[in-house]
Amino acid sequence: MVSNDQHNETIDEVIEEQQTEQQEESVQEDSRLEELAKLAEENHQRYLRAQADFDNFRRRTQKEKEDLAQYASMKLIGQLLPVVDNFDRAVAAASANQDFDALAKGVDMIFRQLEQTLQQEGLKAMEAVGQPFNPEFHQAIMTVESDEHEEGIIVEEVQKGYVLKDRVLRPAMVKVSG
Repeated sequence: MVSNDQHNETIDEVIEEQQTEQQEESVQEDSRLEELAKLAEENHQRYLRAQADFDNFRRRTQKEKEDLAQYASMKLIGQLLPVVDNFDRAVAAASANQDFDALAKGVDMIFRQLEQTLQQEGLKAMEAVGQPFNPEFHQAIMTVESDEHEEGIIVEEVQKGYVLKDRVLRPAMVKVSG
């Protein structure tokens, strides 16, 4: 037979074993919690770095966009400066010589130089007279009776229209047969 003391000792051992197991489980849980907390902190730090990188990227692209808008015309203006120089020379020569034929010839040459520069940038004048009226390209300022043209055909161009690359920069002001 087992004595009471032995029985109590066995119970104490079982209780001690259970407590040891609980302590080990608690240590494992604490260790797992520490691991998860560390992982959560790492992920939070990654998130903060990604957010900061994104904010920097957004600021940088905004600045680049502002710079581009501010200096977008720089290339075109650089190409137009020789035209301005030629106008300046023409005006100076005309006032010194009073030779208006030479002035007219010089202004015509400068105008062709300007047209060429603008064409290189993609500007084209529209051909409107004789074309059917198209509200996307033309602005009708009046209708006129015409025996020569069908209804809806442009008979006269009051102001030239221009297309820049593939977009209408300014519609042509026209008179349309009615």
